[in-house]
This record gives sequence, structure tokens and C-alpha cells, in this order.
Amino acid sequence: MAGAAVMPRVLSMPQAHAQAGTTLVVAAPATPQSLDCNFDVSLGTFEAIAALYDGLLGFAKIPDAGVPTALREDTAFYADKPGNVNMVGKLAESWELDPSGKRVVFKLRQGVKSNWGNELTAEDVRWTWNRAFELGALGAFYTAVSGLKRPADVKVEDKYVVSFNTDDPNPLLLKIHTNLYTPVYDSTKCKEMGGTDDPWARKFIENESAGFGPYRLQQLTRGQQAVFQAREDYYGGKPAIDTVVFKEVPTSASRVQLLQGGAVDIAQYLQPLEIISLRNAPNVAVETVPASFMIWVELNAKIPPFDNVDVRRAMNYAFPQQEVLKAVYQGLASPLNGCMPNIYPGFTGDHYVYEYNLDKAKELLKKAGVEAGFKTSLSYNAGDPVQEPIAIIYQSALKNIGIEVELNKVPAGSFYNFVTERKQPMIFYVDSPWCPDPGYSLTLYFDSKSYVNYSNYSNAEVDKLLAAAAATADETVRLDVTKKAQAIIMDEAPWTFVAYPNYTMARKADLKGWTYYTSNNIRFQDFSRA
Repeated sequence: MAGAAVMPRVLSMPQAHAQAGTTLVVAAPATPQSLDCNFDVSLGTFEAIAALYDGLLGFAKIPDAGVPTALREDTAFYADKPGNVNMVGKLAESWELDPSGKRVVFKLRQGVKSNWGNELTAEDVRWTWNRAFELGALGAFYTAVSGLKRPADVKVEDKYVVSFNTDDPNPLLLKIHTNLYTPVYDSTKCKEMGGTDDPWARKFIENESAGFGPYRLQQLTRGQQAVFQAREDYYGGKPAIDTVVFKEVPTSASRVQLLQGGAVDIAQYLQPLEIISLRNAPNVAVETVPASFMIWVELNAKIPPFDNVDVRRAMNYAFPQQEVLKAVYQGLASPLNGCMPNIYPGFTGDHYVYEYNLDKAKELLKKAGVEAGFKTSLSYNAGDPVQEPIAIIYQSALKNIGIEVELNKVPAGSFYNFVTERKQPMIFYVDSPWCPDPGYSLTLYFDSKSYVNYSNYSNAEVDKLLAAAAATADETVRLDVTKKAQAIIMDEAPWTFVAYPNYTMARKADLKGWTYYTSNNIRFQDFSRA
């Protein structure tokens, strides 16, 4: 990979849909809480980011193997392609990866305008990544995992040419730019709105957009709805769906009723039994595909007794995973037998040992000095219909080994804040690493310095292995060290491992064009009416 010269890739301008002037109504558990993707990945927020912003690159799309009417990102490993990924240009017109794996140069499309009418330049890219350096949080993760150590590593080479430069070969130097959360900001507008008091425009970006994506924000009423308007001046052509109304409908039963009655076009995050019932509903299409989704319970390693590894192991032996898969998921999920998506290159499920075994769980509790059990709490998201029944099943199982669990139902709109505060002893989390790479996936959740390490997990050897994976472009070495990291993580059980849920699209039958993305969200610009 690192030894061969890489030729520039040049892509044609994305093509617009032919039809326009239509409205799409989405029933979702929650509206966007913040529009600043440096600090928020909650439900609704990442849907908005995908509409309002674009990044430099995207994955090529291929037909889904099981659902021929759907597309999905091609996340396979390609030894003969730059960055080992099948990419297409978005804001970048072409790119060239240095054979050393330490430098990539992007040539931007000329004439691209933001939703405020400002032209895209290399300064926008530089400012965007400087913002990530300065504000930390999720930005700190993206700079670190990309091997960028200082703002000067992102250089303006010309008005429309920008380069990224690292001290060591970095396998994500190209791949990171396909990520939904590495968009490019309109720095001209941000500087104007932020001024000297808010140089990184945090207040502005939290409530508005300054991007080069296909939609502009028309309205955001948190707790009610967000409205997006297609941009006629979008560089890829105006999307077929002219207006998107993204409505907050907290209960899945209500979302199902709205879809069946024709009041909405898409119903998100439904219960498996509801999904099955919709398969026979008139004028409704339901399709489900394997996904990068994972659901687990964070076991907070800074809150006793979960600071004890044997207690965390016991919590897994006491989790009736097969019962949950059958009773709750109805065959629409597979066992979470690893700590990264099982559809990604580099995954191994060889280290999952936590088959349901209450005797083993009791033995581990005795070893940890809590043989009599303990009291704790488990928080779950009211907007996710599967979490409550899973919590009830888990609560019942834990009672058999002396662990009393108080269930804490958290409104969807504030659930992500509960997660990021890291104050709950046990809390559900549903997520997926938005880059099909083992180093990225594991660093996101298990590096001790990662913002998304919500279980407060810390292991010096894991940190060392992940750092080694980030500092080489040798795929053999990377696979070796990430498999060693997976073995340690699975043994130390920072999570209760629940499931790999499928991604399901429930929509009106006349709505065409959906694509499955590893970020597990929809892109309004993909859709059109039949």
C-alpha cells in the first residue's frame, strides 16, 4: 500500500435528480439538539449534518446484496486503491496521496457556494480543521486518529488546493474525509458571525448552518420539528425533494400510525414487532440490511463496583443475550460478539466468551468481593423502543445474582447529555464508528483519551496498540495490533455486549433511492418519488 505511487483521482460533478418540488416528512424520535457536530452525535443531529454539510470525499455506492432496490457504501478494503478505499469526490475534485502515506493533496471544486453564497476555498478547509484543534471534544479525536498533531499540518497550497501532512504514515489520511462528521465549514460566514468574542462561531453553528451541503435550514423548533429547504445553487444540482419536514414523534407506535395513515413518508427507529407488522401494510415498503449499528450498556469504570473488571465480566455472564435477540429483536439483530462492527475489515469475534451463565457470574462477584450483590441503576433512552424491554429483561436476570437495578427512563431529547456527562453507573448506548477501519473503530471507544470513551475505560497496553495502528500504513501490522487490542478489550468487558441491530428503512412505497450508510442515517438528497 505504501510503496506504490498513487495517481490523482478525478471525478465528474455529481448529478442532480430530475424531479423537484416535492415534500418529504420524517417521523423521528427527536429533533436536532445541536447543529455543531463537534459536540453532538444525538439522534436528529447527524441527520441534519448530512443535509447541511458536505465533506471532501465519499464512498462509492454499490447495490446491497440482500435488498436489490437499495444501495450501500462500498466499505471493502482495496489494496490497489488510494487509501485502500473506493472513494468518489465531493467537495474535492481530485486528490493525490503521497507514496509515503504522510501527505495527501486535495484540489477543490471551483465555484462551489455555501448556503450563504460564499465560495469554497482551501482556507475553509484549513479553518475547519483548526477549529477541531482549538475546541477539542470530537474534533480532538478526528485530528488524533488522522495523525495530525498541530494546526500547521493542514496547509493552504493555493486558493483551491489544500494538503494534510503527518509525521508518520497514517492509514486514515484519506479515509477520514469520507466521514459524516468531517464536513467543511464556510469560514467566511463563521468569522462574520462569531467575531472576536466567539472566534470559532460556537453559538452560531449550534443553531444555524454554514456549509456546502444540499439543504439549508429553514426552521428549527427543538422538541417539535426542523425544516430543510433544498438549495437551487447546490454544486451537485438541486435535490429532488424540495422540502424536508423532520418531526419529533417520541413514541414508535405513533410513528407507525403516521406512516400507515400516510401522514409521514419515513418512520424511524421502530420496534422489531412493529417492523414485522408493517411488511403487510398497503403502500408501505420495509427493508432491513446488516449494519454497523451496535447497542451496548456502558459500565462506568470510574463508578464502583464497575471499576472492578470481574464485576464487569459478571455483568456480561448475567446478560441473557439470546433471550433479548429472540424476544426483543425478533431476528432483526445478531449477537454483539465483538467491540467493533462485524461488517468491517479487521473484525474478530474470537474473544467473546460471555454465554449466559449465572453460576459463572456469581463466582466472579465473589472473587470481586461483592458476593452479596449490590444496588445500581440503568438509564435508557425513551426514544429507542428496544431499550426498555431489554432493560427489563436484564433487570430480572440480575436480580437472580443479588444485583438490584433501578431503571431510569430518560427523554430522547436529553439522553445524549446523560451519556456525555459520564455520571451514570450503567447507561445504554447505540452507535457505530463511521469509518470502516479497525484502528478508527477501537480508538473511538477505547482509547483512554477519546471523547467518545463514555465507559471511562483505560488500559495502557490498549492505548499503545492503538497508537501503533495509527502510526503505520502497513495493513498486516495494523491488523495484528488491532486484533490484540480486541482481545484485551473483550476480556476486560467495558460494556455489556447486547446486539448488532439491522438497519431498517420503513417508508412509503413510492419513495425511491435510499442508501444504507455506515453512519446509520438517511440523506434527504438521495430520495425521489416514483
